[in-house]
This record gives sequence, structure tokens and C-alpha cells, in this order.
Amino acid sequence: MLAARPKTLTGAAAPVMIGTAMAADEGFTLLPFILCMLFAFAMQIDANFINDYFDYKKGTDREDRLGPERACAQGWVTPRAMKGAIAITTLASCLIGLPLAFIGGLPLIAVGLACVVFCFLYTTSLSYLGLGDLLVLVFFGIIPVGFTYYLQTGHWSAGVTLAGMACGFVTDCLLIINNYRDREQDAVSGKKTLIVRFGKRFGLQSYLWCGIIAVVLAIYAMIEEKCALYPLMAAYLPLHVLTYRKMSKLEGRTLNTVLGNTAGNIFLFAVLLSVLLILSR
Repeated sequence: MLAARPKTLTGAAAPVMIGTAMAADEGFTLLPFILCMLFAFAMQIDANFINDYFDYKKGTDREDRLGPERACAQGWVTPRAMKGAIAITTLASCLIGLPLAFIGGLPLIAVGLACVVFCFLYTTSLSYLGLGDLLVLVFFGIIPVGFTYYLQTGHWSAGVTLAGMACGFVTDCLLIINNYRDREQDAVSGKKTLIVRFGKRFGLQSYLWCGIIAVVLAIYAMIEEKCALYPLMAAYLPLHVLTYRKMSKLEGRTLNTVLGNTAGNIFLFAVLLSVLLILSR
């Protein structure tokens, strides 16, 4: 259960909520919503297991780790058992996602396979090259929001793309706080995140501006969708700024409280945007 990292599941739920809310004026379809949510949860847990296993094998999870404890590194789960868990969650993700191909067509198989492939590539190579933020924008924003919407409406829109980007930027705050906390350890491990490359101040400013950009994109998405309540989306900004200010005053393991706050913020962002979209229909 700890290896599944329940707090990170808000990042999986958020895009499905937003994509469904975007489709609300054309009718809510229960089956695609349930399948998309289950697929998102399964893929998030799969990614967490993969991260736990491969970071342990690479030696990234050392004794000086500052983040929440990891199952393989702590000896709670053997590497062999974690490999089995990865196999199960990967298979479960594929089985959950397969019916979506019957709803949305064969291209959905390619989308699902891309999710699985990049789930592995993120931990094994791409996160070490500083590409993690880009993957979050695509696979926790544009793709899940867009295809949740597409599966319920049969088409795509500019507003959906903007909403997907907004979701991706706000979710990236979760990755940024992790990389900000671990910047010194990542540098030793050869993990060249953007914060390792550009420094502490860049990390702080990235966190702040990702939240601001997310709100701006969400407002433009609401305008594109003719949602008259778009000014209310700015209500998220004070919460984000307060979390940013808390982050700027902390170091090391104490930043784990900000990690929890950020996960909660992502969920609240998705709820606020979804409610405003539905109320405007």
C-alpha cells in the first residue's frame, strides 16, 4: 500500500475529472468515465512500483534519501516481489484500457501502449535526462484530459487542449517539489533534472509559475468553452502562493509536508475547474 503512494493518486484522478467536466454539456457517459479513472489509477500505481524498483536497482534510493521511504530500499518488499507487482499492475492497466479501444477506436490502443512504454522510460532513462516535466505535461495533462473528453464526445476541441495543458502544469508541481527536495542527492546520482541543471532558485520559481500558468490556461479554456464563471478560477491562486511560500522556507525532509499540500492542491484545482465548468452548462 505504501509503495502505491496513495497521495499521488490525485494526479491520476484530476485529468479524468476535468475531461469529464469538459464533456458535461454533451452528456455524461458512465462507462468511459469509470474505465478512464480505473486506467489512470492503475497506471499511476504501476509507475510508482516501477520507480520504486528501478531507483533501488540504480542505487538512487540511498540512506541519505529525504523523501518518503521506499518499499524496496527499506526491505519491506523484495525486488522479486516488486517485479511481480509491476507485471500485475501493467497487465491490469492493459486489461482495463482494452475496452476503451472498442469505444474510441483502434487509435486508443496506440495511446494506451504509449502510456505503458513511457511509464517505464520515465524512471529508467528520461527522468535522468531532465525530461520528466515534459512527460507530466503530456501524460498527466493533455492525453488523459483530451482522451477522457474524446471518449465521451467523439471529438476534440481547442478548449480541451488548453484544459489538458492546465492540468499538466499544475500536476508538474508535484514533480517539482520532489526534484527540489532531492536536488543534491539527484546530482550525486547523476539524475539531471531541470532543478539540478539550473539550481534552487529555478526550482522555486518553476513551482510558483507552473501554478500561475495552470490557472491562466484554465481560464482561457473556460473562455473557449463559453464558461461565464471563468473569473472564479483565480480563487485557486492564493492557495498555490501560500504553498509556494511554505516551500521557500523549508529544506530537506520538512518539504515532505509541502508534497502532501501539493497533492491536495492538485485535487482542489481539478474540483474547482470541474465544478465551474459543470455549473456553466
